[in-house]
Amino acid sequence: MADKAGFPHYMLKEIFEQPHGLRETINPRVSLEDAVVRLEAEVRISVEELRALRRINIVASGTSRHAGMVGQYMLQELASLPVDVDYASEFEYRNPMIGPGELTIVITQSGETADTTAAQREAKAKGSRTIASSIVVDSTIARAADGVLYTHAGPEISIASTKAFTAQMAVLYLFALYLGQVRGKYSKEQRRLLLRDLLDLPRKAELALETAPTCEQLGAKFQKFEDFLFLGRAIHYPVAMDGALKLKEVSYVHAEGYPTGETKHGPNALIDERLPIVIVATVDHNDPGSVLRYEKNLSNIEGFRKQNARVIAVASASDTKIGQIANEVVFVPQASELLSPILEIIPLQLFAYYMTVKKGLDVDRPRNLVKSVTLE
Repeated sequence: MADKAGFPHYMLKEIFEQPHGLRETINPRVSLEDAVVRLEAEVRISVEELRALRRINIVASGTSRHAGMVGQYMLQELASLPVDVDYASEFEYRNPMIGPGELTIVITQSGETADTTAAQREAKAKGSRTIASSIVVDSTIARAADGVLYTHAGPEISIASTKAFTAQMAVLYLFALYLGQVRGKYSKEQRRLLLRDLLDLPRKAELALETAPTCEQLGAKFQKFEDFLFLGRAIHYPVAMDGALKLKEVSYVHAEGYPTGETKHGPNALIDERLPIVIVATVDHNDPGSVLRYEKNLSNIEGFRKQNARVIAVASASDTKIGQIANEVVFVPQASELLSPILEIIPLQLFAYYMTVKKGLDVDRPRNLVKSVTLE
């Protein structure tokens, strides 16, 4: 029943709906005046139990798992808890060593994903509390969970997930900050600063969408290539993974997402003029670790260029160095280290979209894929 609202495809419409989806997901749960995240009614686990948590497990598949990988960094930084991330399809087969005193977060857009519901049953059987993240109200996974964190980006029609992904990352940031709040990690003023950054995210997403003309040009320029390598470090590695997934899903181009530092452990042998490299290389100048990773990224790009690779970099708007060494640069708004993945993925989604359109393929209905995987 949903229409395209003047867009040529649902995928492009849904990419451009991300600022609205972020506002709807974030704003009702935040009080800047009180400097608090309000999730008590959704989490439905006592403050005492949350304070006593020993570990968090995140279980999901596909793009939802990439959101979980970003969430791992958010939760470890903001809530100071160890976090493991697992493939839903593998979870029940490895006899996961979890139990009481732990929390399992299951992420699925539809709330009906077979592998994820099976993982949820396994976690509950072993005594773990569970929280679900889903779009669909009263889905199977939501009914079985102790708490539910719904994303409010609206339904997705296109097979490739775009706005659901950014909303999932926003929900995980909110939950990480909520956990840090109940565990007494931050002062009121520190929370207020973090919340200001979060509330400004939809505006920055609108600015990130202004990269569309650049991404369209890149799609035209690189449409003949059949292999891509997507790279990122730390919290940006899951963004590289999802950028590669988007490209292979809709354009049928072989693309791999890899940690940047791991290229020297094998993939370097593949790098030449026939393998374009897309590297996520933003920087948060207020974070020493981010600055260090950025300097390493610059060095990596110089090395790739010596191997004749064509490098497309996703960089921060303030960057004055990267344009001198990368072949192509797409600039996204400056953001904190933990929030930048939500902006970085937008040009990668647009790149996948325009590559596919240039190739004359059905971007909304790629072959052999369905929106909700209900069979294992």
